Amino acid sequence: MSDLIVRLIVIAIALSAGVAGASEKLNFLLITADDLGLQLSCYGDPIAKTPHIDELAKHSVQFQTAYVSQASCSPSRSTMFTGLYPHGNGQYGLANAGVGFQVHPDLYDDLLPNVLRRAGYRTGIIGKLHVNPENKFQFDMRHGEGFGSRQVNKQLQYAREFVTQSNDRPWFLMFNLFDPHVARDRLPGGGQGPQYFPDQVEGLPKTVLTADDVPPWPWQQIDTLKQRTKIAGYYNCVHRIDAAIGMLTDLLKETDHWDNTLIIFLGDHGPPFARGKTSCYEAGLRVPLLARWPGVSQPHVSNRLVGSVDIYPTILDAAGVDTPGRLHGRSLRSVLVDSDSADWRHTLVGEFHFHGSTPFFPRRAITDGRFKLIHNLRAGELSASASIDGDSANVLAQQLEKDHPARQAMERLQDPPEWELYDLTKDPIEFTDQSNNPALADQASRLKQALRDWQHQTDDPFADADFRNSVESKYRKAPN
Repeated sequence: MSDLIVRLIVIAIALSAGVAGASEKLNFLLITADDLGLQLSCYGDPIAKTPHIDELAKHSVQFQTAYVSQASCSPSRSTMFTGLYPHGNGQYGLANAGVGFQVHPDLYDDLLPNVLRRAGYRTGIIGKLHVNPENKFQFDMRHGEGFGSRQVNKQLQYAREFVTQSNDRPWFLMFNLFDPHVARDRLPGGGQGPQYFPDQVEGLPKTVLTADDVPPWPWQQIDTLKQRTKIAGYYNCVHRIDAAIGMLTDLLKETDHWDNTLIIFLGDHGPPFARGKTSCYEAGLRVPLLARWPGVSQPHVSNRLVGSVDIYPTILDAAGVDTPGRLHGRSLRSVLVDSDSADWRHTLVGEFHFHGSTPFFPRRAITDGRFKLIHNLRAGELSASASIDGDSANVLAQQLEKDHPARQAMERLQDPPEWELYDLTKDPIEFTDQSNNPALADQASRLKQALRDWQHQTDDPFADADFRNSVESKYRKAPN
């Protein structure tokens, strides 16, 4: 056999090995649902009927305590793309706030789709991106209509096209569901109508809930027809995304990608109701998080403390790609196995800076799974936002007796003390502030030290008053 023939055989073997190696790489499906908290039946919600998400949970690790980095859309999503909390990546508030919030330029090359694309992955996004600057994200395919679409059948068609057109190339797809975000219609003359939840879109969900079918939120306890009507609409949106998840998992199975795709599903923060979205309370920071890593994860319910900050390093770990040196999260690999032996964090942190351009009300929250400490960095200087997305619970609370716990909780949202402390076992809705309870002084002191340690480890610049002042000056929106 001539040397030329031998060399050709060696090259052919190498090329075939390369193709096999590429085909053996995992695909990645990152699914987000806008404003979705723990309102799923697999998380014990008594109203939600989410059989498709429940089925995905049976094949996944279901994390019971998962925090987003910040309960506001753009900052939350920025963490998924960078592995950094907003205080480290620069996306302190909404991308459409009109004041220039965006990730720092030195992070552009390390944005998740950009890293994966360099590693040979085909990258795609369906639905909202909402992180600035959007033109720095290297997606091979984009299908976005404004902030998103509730037409889940159309979104599934886009997903099918992306998956089938990828051929043997490994892929990363971020699939963003706009539900259960509020809707707002344009009025004649350019104005906007009230915010609401569309009960049904293109026949989904098939069964529509009404105000008679739902109780008030436990963490608000505002029981009016108007409030329960909005809550019912929220659940209808949740049921629509459940249908979408069923379609997505069917798509993976039909295209033989169920067993070679790492799936992560989460909400980008909690419901758009006061004491939820834009707060540091559990209803804002805590979201469902399901992770299924074929060949690695063992389906179980986990009490490990995890966050959206762990998504970036997990995907790069699974892709076999080196991670940037400066990350705030960790790969979930070790805790996807049903074992107590893995070394893992003992506290979990969430934060807040801006939503729109005002108010600037930075907060930090840390929990050990039972006790929760919130630091309101500008307490006594100005008020925080009392409402979000048209929710009127704060106004309705003023009709309650002055000593009613729900009214006091709403007032604390807007005008909190510097420190708040909650026992989440006895008080999961965070109505009773224990920061002045001498019996819990050691718990408060311990969590304060853990928070200081975390701020040091993550180079949190907002711990410095001069930096906070400079940020407020930089992003203060000029009057019209």
